[in-house]
Amino acid sequence: MADMAMVLPHKLTLNERKCLTLSGVTEVVSFDDTMVVLSTTMGTLCVHGQQLQLKNLSLEGGQAAVDGTITALVYTEPRQEKKWWGRLLG
Repeated sequence: MADMAMVLPHKLTLNERKCLTLSGVTEVVSFDDTMVVLSTTMGTLCVHGQQLQLKNLSLEGGQAAVDGTITALVYTEPRQEKKWWGRLLG
């Protein structure tokens, strides 16, 4: 994935909350009309909204577009395992 990050820069463009274009997309995890989940070079991105449609998908080029009414963009990072002393101390 580190090699992908150098090859695929991550960029978002949102136009009037209706059209989201992305670069740096590595995988489509899931999608339906209320949520699209994408793996990107900068983490997992959840696109929330209504009447969402996945358009212009090109994983080879790392490009994707989402159309619909977009209400939220949320990045999640993978949970990192703590060492045993980290779990003990909090």
